[in-house]
Amino acid sequence: MTGTIRLGVAPIAWSNSDLPELGGDTSLETCLTESRAAGYSGTETGVKFPMDAATLGPILRRHDLALVSGWFSGRLLELSVEEEQRRIEDQLATFAALGAPVLVYAETTGSVQARQDTPVSRRRRLSAEEFKVLGDKMTRLARHMQARGVRLAYHHHMATVVETDAEIDSLMAATGEEVGLLVDSGHACYAGGDWLAITERHAKRVVHVHCKDIRPAVMQQARAQDMSFLNAILAGVFTVPGDGFIDYDAFARTLARIGYSGWVVVEAEQDPAKAPPFEYALKGRRHLADAFTRAGYSIAQ
Repeated sequence: MTGTIRLGVAPIAWSNSDLPELGGDTSLETCLTESRAAGYSGTETGVKFPMDAATLGPILRRHDLALVSGWFSGRLLELSVEEEQRRIEDQLATFAALGAPVLVYAETTGSVQARQDTPVSRRRRLSAEEFKVLGDKMTRLARHMQARGVRLAYHHHMATVVETDAEIDSLMAATGEEVGLLVDSGHACYAGGDWLAITERHAKRVVHVHCKDIRPAVMQQARAQDMSFLNAILAGVFTVPGDGFIDYDAFARTLARIGYSGWVVVEAEQDPAKAPPFEYALKGRRHLADAFTRAGYSIAQ
């Protein structure tokens, strides 16, 4: 066997934090019940999750789910490290108390990811000097988090300041080893990148993995029309592994080559009325379990 991974899921398929009309009426109870029924052993946090360990811990235990991670919208470009530490404290304390190994962090200053009327192309882009400043701050923040037992996993993301392969490379070069990298196959693909090469190039920094698939015709339409990120989601650009064109056998083999072990998370934001979350979560897990098993991994529960 190559190693062990655990399969988790993100709740954004049930309730979308940026588009509340998608799954706005779906309860946390439904999300967690269906996540476990689909075979996942862990979940990331989402818009309907309480952010204190005393409340969240018993809820997750009742559903036999571990806390994997969860998103944080960073603002280090405009705030001091000390201010960012204060903003992140509640989430960091909850994650540390409940044993989440990483916290998903993305710099959202200048992001247009949540602006439905703004094309992806109008996102902010950073100069070499801005990457240097951001990298120094992020390293200090990551060191603070690591001392609490939670790694910073940086999420490259469409419509943000770190979207392309070159921008990922710039951020990794500007930060210390305390800053981990989350590789997201779907975002890398949409950005025109090479998720396999990024994984190999930054092998020592990869601490978390998101798996979403791409519907290529929708991606081509989104690029041609310079859609906003949210409109691309509504059009169906993302789906679960096995329902698009990304080769997850190749991705699993690449992760095996670099010795990755940890969580692999299905995160595919879609319209739940068109893509029923339980059905798609089940499909995504089955596809990933098969791909990672073929790559020599064992799947921990």
